Amino acid sequence: MEPIYDRNGRVAGWHRGNDIFHLNGSHAGVLNGENAYGHHGQHLGVFKNGLFRDHHGGVVAFKQGAFGGPVLPVPSVSPLPPVPSIPPVPAVPSVPPVPSVPSVGWAALSWPQFIGA
Repeated sequence: MEPIYDRNGRVAGWHRGNDIFHLNGSHAGVLNGENAYGHHGQHLGVFKNGLFRDHHGGVVAFKQGAFGGPVLPVPSVSPLPPVPSIPPVPAVPSVPPVPSVPSVGWAALSWPQFIGA
């Protein structure tokens, strides 16, 4: 599993394959192409170039090697990843909205607000 970092460089979640996990290893959402979805099929935002963006184009979180957004903080040392839970049967994803113009700034949303924690 790869860490997902928040705007302060702290590990906020985990990513493996198409699945997104909370810090404790419970399943949080899925990636379908460049779109991030929650458990009920709700569109959360987009994931592109290692950056998670909200519906306004602001960056919410990032992965190591991300580019094309704001100046990123130095990531903290990652804790050991948890044992991931078994992902639930995926919901039918909603139709994603028209993407916003990517911003070079941080979003007003925190990672827990974005992912619905």
